[in-house]
Amino acid sequence: MPVPVPPGYDLTDPDIYANAVPLAEYAWLRRSAPVFWNAQTVEESSFDDGGLWVVSRHADVKAISCARSGWSSEENTAIVKFDGKTVGYQERHIQKGMLLNMDEPRHTRVRGVVSRGVFTPRGVARIEGMLQEMATQIVLSARDKGTGDFVDDIACELPLQAIAELVGFPQEDRRKIFDWSNEMMAYDDPDFDVDPAQAAAEILGYAAEMGEDRKRNPREDIVTRLVAAADEEVVSSEEFAFFVLLLAVAGNETTRNAISHGMQAFFDNPEQWERYKAERPSTTADEVVRWGTPVQMFQRTATEDTEVGGQAIAAGQRVGLLYGSANYDETVFDEPNRFDIFRDPNPHVGFGGGGVHFCPGSHLAKLEIDLMFNAIADNIPDIAPAGPQRRLRSGWLNGIKEMPVAYR
Repeated sequence: MPVPVPPGYDLTDPDIYANAVPLAEYAWLRRSAPVFWNAQTVEESSFDDGGLWVVSRHADVKAISCARSGWSSEENTAIVKFDGKTVGYQERHIQKGMLLNMDEPRHTRVRGVVSRGVFTPRGVARIEGMLQEMATQIVLSARDKGTGDFVDDIACELPLQAIAELVGFPQEDRRKIFDWSNEMMAYDDPDFDVDPAQAAAEILGYAAEMGEDRKRNPREDIVTRLVAAADEEVVSSEEFAFFVLLLAVAGNETTRNAISHGMQAFFDNPEQWERYKAERPSTTADEVVRWGTPVQMFQRTATEDTEVGGQAIAAGQRVGLLYGSANYDETVFDEPNRFDIFRDPNPHVGFGGGGVHFCPGSHLAKLEIDLMFNAIADNIPDIAPAGPQRRLRSGWLNGIKEMPVAYR
């Protein structure tokens, strides 16, 4: 049943998501306050504008995402909450170099170059066989342990290796890139004693050095095509570094959490696991992403006075796109609280609501999810939970940091 949301309820409060996604509150917002004023203090968020409007209905999230003008990702970035005490404006400045936080025309230019260089069907197909073998090896290694942490043993490894293969990170450097990305995203969680700005600087420095090396010493690889190709448009070493930063976070963290949420959903719905093992439907990955919605909310800043859902929005005000609510909108999804791997159609907004910022790596993420669950079903079909999961404390990510399981 919907749960009323009182004035002052902060949808960017990390303690909310540390316990569970507030689906009952989301349902109330969609019905009773679809454009909700979400107050924030500077100390809590590093923003000094008092808060943001949050839209919770699927139609409003889609409309803003697909709008060709009137909204900026760059002005305040897409991130709804920074830790004002330890990150604040410095981190926001770093984030503005990422594709996620670019506006036109720079966004189209950079996205076009990296999409052609990395996220082409040919580029993904080139590594599909390798990823399939790797998924099997990851699962077999976990099986040999008997028990373990699903997140660390299984969910995290394939997304990291996929990104590393696409970009060409040496094997010996891959784990530290994973650790840096964790540190960037864990600033709200007391279990992680981290400096996110320093972690971001480490990734940027590593990638920029790689880009400069390819300019001096071109190779037959993707990095060279991105930064030093002689016969096509390229990105600067700095732009390449920020692209790697985005990959380390968006391509690693989100897919890992989708796989973890998918496994938990199968544990909670064993009849779906039995059907998956028998039929392997192609619709599984999209339902896993809808169900888990790893990024609960991004934001845009209005560049002109406008109106959303009957609510006046002033130029300069921020608006949060609550993907986690939109993906459970009962006017769009039949029985949204039911995990259904055969759901079709499934117009979820787990990769963004469409428009220019739709995730360019969505097809790679779905491939990784499919490969991982196929390998699990083939090699450890009776996998079972062995204890309660531990969730990430974050003001906008829906993350699982530990999931004890028995591999069998």
